Amino acid sequence: MRGWDDLYPLPVPPSWVPGAAVGILSLHFIQKFLFPYFWADLRYLLKVLTYGARMEMYRLQGRVVTVLDKFVKLAQKQPHKPFIIYEGTVHTYRDVDRRSNRIAQVFLQHEALKKGDTVALLMGNEPDFIHVWFGLAKLGCVVAFLNFNVRFRSLLHCVSSCEPKILVVGADLLGTLEEILPKLQKDVSVWIMAKDSTFPNVHTLLDKIEAASEDPIPVNRCSANSLKSAALYIFTSGTTGLPKAAVISHLQILKGAAGLWAFGATSEDVIYITLPLYHSAASLLGIGGCIQLGATCVLKKKFSASQFWNDCRRYNVTVIQYIGELCRYLCNQPVKEGEKNHKVRLAVGNGVRNDVWREFLDRFGAVKICEFYGATEGNICFMNHTGKIGSVGRTNFFYKLFFPFDLIKYDFQKDEPVRNKHGWCEKVKKGEAGLLISKVNAKNPFFGYAGNKRHTEKKLLCEVFKKGDLYFNTGDLMVQDHDNFLYFWDRIGDTFRWKGENVATTEVSDVIAMLDFIQEANVYGVSVPDHEGKAGMASLILKHNASLDLEQMYKQVVTYLPSYACPLFLRVQEKMEMTGTFKQQKFQLVDEGFNPSTITDPLYFLDNSKKAYVLLTKELHEMILSGKMKL
Repeated sequence: MRGWDDLYPLPVPPSWVPGAAVGILSLHFIQKFLFPYFWADLRYLLKVLTYGARMEMYRLQGRVVTVLDKFVKLAQKQPHKPFIIYEGTVHTYRDVDRRSNRIAQVFLQHEALKKGDTVALLMGNEPDFIHVWFGLAKLGCVVAFLNFNVRFRSLLHCVSSCEPKILVVGADLLGTLEEILPKLQKDVSVWIMAKDSTFPNVHTLLDKIEAASEDPIPVNRCSANSLKSAALYIFTSGTTGLPKAAVISHLQILKGAAGLWAFGATSEDVIYITLPLYHSAASLLGIGGCIQLGATCVLKKKFSASQFWNDCRRYNVTVIQYIGELCRYLCNQPVKEGEKNHKVRLAVGNGVRNDVWREFLDRFGAVKICEFYGATEGNICFMNHTGKIGSVGRTNFFYKLFFPFDLIKYDFQKDEPVRNKHGWCEKVKKGEAGLLISKVNAKNPFFGYAGNKRHTEKKLLCEVFKKGDLYFNTGDLMVQDHDNFLYFWDRIGDTFRWKGENVATTEVSDVIAMLDFIQEANVYGVSVPDHEGKAGMASLILKHNASLDLEQMYKQVVTYLPSYACPLFLRVQEKMEMTGTFKQQKFQLVDEGFNPSTITDPLYFLDNSKKAYVLLTKELHEMILSGKMKL
């Protein structure tokens, strides 16, 4: 009797198949071992190239498509989809489009605004911030976002530096307007988000919006001539002095708006924005990102750690934005049951410490942390698409081909890049901290700062590696490890970061030096355990025969400085140490910190609960280190 195999013989594979299978399997293991991030890098690179190719296609077709153009199309395509949810109220894409049309019509009727004119916006997080922004953009205006924490002299400087025709102020910031109104340039027309005004020569907007038409503005008014033309001014402390108005082009907005998409967000996501809209993270990545996706955003007036997860559950939030401090605040909240009971899958932001990153994941569940790096005015961006804890992103040969950058040696004493005997800068080795610089070219331009050519030139490094080359100086020290992951190390220059904001030391010292008993003030940042960034500290030299007036000091800093810029610690010295180039010596002061056990000079601490500077004792120092004293 014939067997089954005789009746139906199994096909014999060609002799090369087993060898090929072994080869493929071997390649797979080699790739996993030697190139573990190959596929993740490839997917990310293809996304970047796809987005770039789309923009290049528009350019070749002679089309200039901006984020505003995309929003207007979405308002036609999905008019009833929620765009903004604010305090429980839903504003659809059509609602926002029509209200921004009304605002554009008001200014078209009452102000002689020309295409390219600047309008300054001083408002908190609310839907009308976006309505005014979009309405003015539809008139072809450049909108300057003012930081509502900035006060008096600094705020007047911000307004004058962007040379606006109009200043629009939110209803909850009329107290700030009252402070600057007497010294505001007379040629700046002031509008407030109210129906009536007690200020002389100040216009009201809300009453006029209600009476205005919803008709769209003629396309020729809002259409951009070039993606490289200015669309926004966003203020940054940079590395020295008062805030500077970084020029944000339509091209930069498009790049920023692609961030959420690049991290894997979709049109079905609901994005929670608690960061201030005057920041590029909230406005470009958050609002712009929602438009790029056609998604919904939940806008919060102000971040609240206690309400955060309740809001996420209430609105079915799937994507959150953060800065490092925000994550720490959430981790510091009392533990509650069901903390992993939410739909958040992505957290996009920067500045979170490794220990907070791990604690956040352990406590709140499988949320993918999407850390990124990018300066507001910069021409380089890194994205951590692999989820490597602590890293701000990854690079490889192909990424550097499209976005050339380098890490160079930096002389901390001279406060400048190291140059060899031939005058060229030198690259650091992997694992060493170096100054991040990015090449300026046609594909990666640097647009500079409004109204200040000197500040623009100071951010550029010339003749770096060869004659004629040009690089943007980020002012940030980074480290690249042997797996090509990048890590933020520190900032250079007269600046430090606290509470998610850049603090310019010269601005703080200038405010302190206005006091009649201060001879000199040296401001710097010091590390505080379990806190992101550095807390402000001021070393003071008193005038001859003068005494320190702590009450006057407190009143001065809280009146003229944003809360995050007020020095938490004071140190009274008899002599100010200088560097060899006659600059204030900061490095030794930074290393010594604020420990009363090792510092013999008098030390003081800004106690917000007492609204005063108090003597920094050993007991108080221990409370600060242990976290019992809130900073």
